[in-house]
Amino acid sequence: MVDLSRPSGPRIIAVANQKGGVGKTTTAINLAAGLAEAGCKVLVVDLDPQGNASTGLGVEDRDWTTYDLILDDAPLEAVVQETEIEGLFVVPATVDLSSADIELISNEKRSYLLHDALRQTAIDKFDLDFVLIDCPPSLNLLTVNAMVAAHSVLVPLQSEFFALEGLSQLMLTIREVRQTANPDLRIEGIVLTMYDNRNNLSRQVEKDARDNLGEMVFKTKIPRNVRVSEAPSYALPVLQYDSGSLGAMAYRHLAREVMHKNKKVAA
Repeated sequence: MVDLSRPSGPRIIAVANQKGGVGKTTTAINLAAGLAEAGCKVLVVDLDPQGNASTGLGVEDRDWTTYDLILDDAPLEAVVQETEIEGLFVVPATVDLSSADIELISNEKRSYLLHDALRQTAIDKFDLDFVLIDCPPSLNLLTVNAMVAAHSVLVPLQSEFFALEGLSQLMLTIREVRQTANPDLRIEGIVLTMYDNRNNLSRQVEKDARDNLGEMVFKTKIPRNVRVSEAPSYALPVLQYDSGSLGAMAYRHLAREVMHKNKKVAA
């Protein structure tokens, strides 16, 4: 287990990008698996009504979900499930979350519900090092809840044309959350996904990202890898589906970078 020296609880990271199909859920699942493999205790909070993170971690029982946690004040003990991976837990999601935005509007604490839910004293019993929140592919109230609850935001960036243009609105949202609700929110980092080193466009996107965003961009690049794409259909992270694949090795490297960054933050 990595010693993060944080008496205030686990490090909470929102995995967010309002653009769909960028590898957001894949990154949340596999980064969590990489952290767990390294000895951390990790909770994945599935905040996407599609529930893909839950499916990708093999969750079948969805009687208690993030909907209950946020909107019905369900206790953490009721909604947190163990997965088949040692040290990795999940709060699953269902399509019920689709109506959450409408239901949240009339709630005075609408932006703080996940923040408060993840700071129940019961979270201590899980002895977590990290909480990863898999956000929906939109900048709605659920995503705002994730950013208010989180210490940082990790942004998967697809190595394709117009990738950087989509970041501007996300950065504006992060700035607004800093100004109104969570002044300590920071960028955990930008991770390039679906990267193909043989492709000139991938290399150009990487150059543009590093020129514009500097050290915010993780050294690790997640390759376009068939094993990463296949793993969810077996309800497994790629680290368990094919441990020796290029995708699995990349997510291990990303997990090490995240652990290293957070050791420095704790210092």
